[in-house]
Amino acid sequence: MPYPSKLDAETLINVAFEMIEEEGVDAFSMHKLAAAFGVKAASLYRYFNKAALLQAVNTRTYQNVLQVFYQAAEQPGDPAARFVAGITAMRDYAHTHTTTYVLAFSNTDDSLRPDEVAAEQAVLPLQALMAQITGDDVALAALRGLQAIGHGFIMLELAGQYRRGGDLDAHFNQVAWAYLNGWRK
Repeated sequence: MPYPSKLDAETLINVAFEMIEEEGVDAFSMHKLAAAFGVKAASLYRYFNKAALLQAVNTRTYQNVLQVFYQAAEQPGDPAARFVAGITAMRDYAHTHTTTYVLAFSNTDDSLRPDEVAAEQAVLPLQALMAQITGDDVALAALRGLQAIGHGFIMLELAGQYRRGGDLDAHFNQVAWAYLNGWRK
């Protein structure tokens, strides 16, 4: 267990992320986090209050989602195929990190959302990739649409709303391809 002097913001974010993923955000508290380190909760407040720590966890989730997207989309070739690979990786991430994914992407409290400027900068490469498919003038609209379709599918799937059978992997893939092919310039 780290001594208080060995605590740092990164370690707190990592452990909070894991605690929230395992137990849920409602079960998370600064007291539980402090207990995991064998310190008093007051020791944590020099780094974060609870809201700031939840924002940091949401930012980490956002960064993780983009990282898996970008890694999957690094393949050479057709930009649409790269997008399908990326959005599929995003879906896979959501299935393995359901609690933090839902927390980060269904949050309605502005103070808990990732930094807006950093988030915008992080998705600019996605917009540039989309522009290769659609052209620059409509790339932002097409990107927002694909995010909405991908995220909507993921959230409905995680909530158990797709109960009519069928291969959800194939359906997700078909939807992504149909959408992207419709935007080709």
